[in-house]
Amino acid sequence: MDKLPPDHAMPLPASTMPIPVDAKRQARSLYWRGWGVTQIADELGLKRATVESWKQRDRWDEAPSLSKIEDALECRLNTLIAKENKTGGDFKEIDLLMRQVVAGARVRRYQAPGGHEGDLNEKVANRNAGERKDKAAANYFTAEQIARLEEIFHEENFEYNELWWENRHQRTRMVLKSRQIGATFYFAREALLDALKGGGNQIFLSASKNQAHVFKNYIIEFAARVGVKLKGDPIVVSAEGLPEDKPTAKLIFLGTNARTAQGYTGNFYFDEFFWTFGFEELNKVAKAMASHKHWRKTYLSTPSTVAHQAYSLWTGAAYNRRRKKADQVAIDVSYDALKAGQLGADRIWRHMLTLEDAAAQGCDLFDLAEVRDENAPDEYANLYGCQFVDDSLSAFKFNELQRCTVDADVDWRDINLLADRPVGDREVWAGYDPQESTDGDNAALVIGIPPDGPDGKFRLIERHQLRGADFQEQVEFILARLKRYNCTYVGVDASGVGAGVYQILKDRHRGVVKIQYSLESKTQMVMKAQHTISRGRVEFDGGWTDLQSAFLSIKKALTQSGKAITFKASRADDTGHADMAWAAMHIFINEPLDGQTRPKTRMEILGDEEDQDPSHDVGGDEFDGEYGYLRRHERGGGRRSGRHGCLYLRGPGIGARPAYPARYGHAGVSQRPLVRTAHLPRRLGAVVQCLAAPQQCHPAQAQYRRQRA
Repeated sequence: MDKLPPDHAMPLPASTMPIPVDAKRQARSLYWRGWGVTQIADELGLKRATVESWKQRDRWDEAPSLSKIEDALECRLNTLIAKENKTGGDFKEIDLLMRQVVAGARVRRYQAPGGHEGDLNEKVANRNAGERKDKAAANYFTAEQIARLEEIFHEENFEYNELWWENRHQRTRMVLKSRQIGATFYFAREALLDALKGGGNQIFLSASKNQAHVFKNYIIEFAARVGVKLKGDPIVVSAEGLPEDKPTAKLIFLGTNARTAQGYTGNFYFDEFFWTFGFEELNKVAKAMASHKHWRKTYLSTPSTVAHQAYSLWTGAAYNRRRKKADQVAIDVSYDALKAGQLGADRIWRHMLTLEDAAAQGCDLFDLAEVRDENAPDEYANLYGCQFVDDSLSAFKFNELQRCTVDADVDWRDINLLADRPVGDREVWAGYDPQESTDGDNAALVIGIPPDGPDGKFRLIERHQLRGADFQEQVEFILARLKRYNCTYVGVDASGVGAGVYQILKDRHRGVVKIQYSLESKTQMVMKAQHTISRGRVEFDGGWTDLQSAFLSIKKALTQSGKAITFKASRADDTGHADMAWAAMHIFINEPLDGQTRPKTRMEILGDEEDQDPSHDVGGDEFDGEYGYLRRHERGGGRRSGRHGCLYLRGPGIGARPAYPARYGHAGVSQRPLVRTAHLPRRLGAVVQCLAAPQQCHPAQAQYRRQRA
């Protein structure tokens, strides 16, 4: 081999050097790092045309991002690997870069034909590696779960529940019952078991849809006992062993609106039917649901009044109606005849269950002696003894109260009681009747939306009762309920414990008004309530049977002197001392008796120096107008603060009104100026124009008096 010429350290021209094997790759790498073609040619000692041809021929600009990233990774890794003395940071960087190489390989595999998400994430592949379990069907019951439900059902039944179960095959059942003995609880469970054993659809009717959902909640809780979480409305259930022609059954929950209760078929349960408005019309729809001979009808309720439309169905008078005398039947609806259940000649199985009967048949949820002590005899007979009330003795008519009921969930589309602000920023009023004693007396709070005008309606949207709380606890209870509303008026009975409630509440909430009970004030409140209810200007949910009972318990009575008529209510554990009715009347009385809205702006005229002389005060210190007071001898700066009169225009104020100074002789009207006019010279015959404040009142109410000096 020839020896190489000696190296004289003189570089050869670039054009005479052979092109390195990796020159193209180096040029591409530099180009992907943002170098220009000319820069690359100068750096590598290449002709620009050569680099440009490589770029065009190999389409460097069209290369995918992954290729560019992989090239950068390779260059950096090669540099670090070739380094002789590596630092700890070098090793960490090599480890990081190698992980990125692996990630790039995963992306390559994902992009290849047949790639899937598991190529990118190995956890996905592990998750899908095991056996796939079949998802359990919704609202599905196995045979074992049904058997366990039936065991629980019979274990927790009382004796009278078993009587109802034994007569479940009756075409029509009517149960007249005491309050709070668990009838709704039982029939909800019975209906679910019947549906799971092939009984078909189950329909639940109540005074309102919200009340019908009590059935739904009981059914959901019952199913949860065996691990089944029921969903939907209506609830569609299926079960092992159901016939192929009926693989599912629907549980349908309806309010007592005849328009929305049509089109269904199945067994139906009519809850609190003695408290339903328009029973005859609704019952026609309900009976049509169960027209087929295999469907059943069940009516259950506490008694209301003999004036209710359902009373004739209970007594059999509806069956005898429009029948010849020879075809009429006599049906015994006495307690002795029905305490064990009886099938009547009209094919209705009737059962009457009092509180004593329930206790004798295993219901240990009550202390009978305590319940008797807490209720007047007539109230106890109605609430717990299955005896109907004759509302002719009541201050309020049952049928008028029934006309005020609505299905709140259906009819009040602008109210959402589950929201943080159920009515938004709309104004609401509240009435509170405090607890005076523990002798059948409860505290009651009612919240309602006031009417928009004389023809508007009071809509009662919330009612609450509490018992055994002192005045501080009652105040906290009220504030907790009112914080969701823009409440501008709270009428509080300030008698007894109510005085403490009023004193604390007026400092912590606006619009608190003191109501002192007297013979005249009670009469005025009852008259206002009678006027409002009889004209259908009140609406409340049909499920509020306790409010209806409270109004019915108010009766006319003579005072102790026997010289005047007052209104009293018997004390009862459920209705209290008609506390809920009085709380509602606190709301009604905030509107004038005739329903006309009074102007909401008052005027004050403060006179000039002539008023300083008592001889000019022909009318005295004060004029008592229809809507406000005309006052003299007051100025912001004192009696001698100027020569000109001032006119003040003010609203009615919000909250409890401070007492007047003694020299004016009027109490309860606050005087806080809202608008002050320019000074007006007072001269003989001058007319002071009254100013309107559109932001304070409706234009139609801007009626102000003019005072001629």
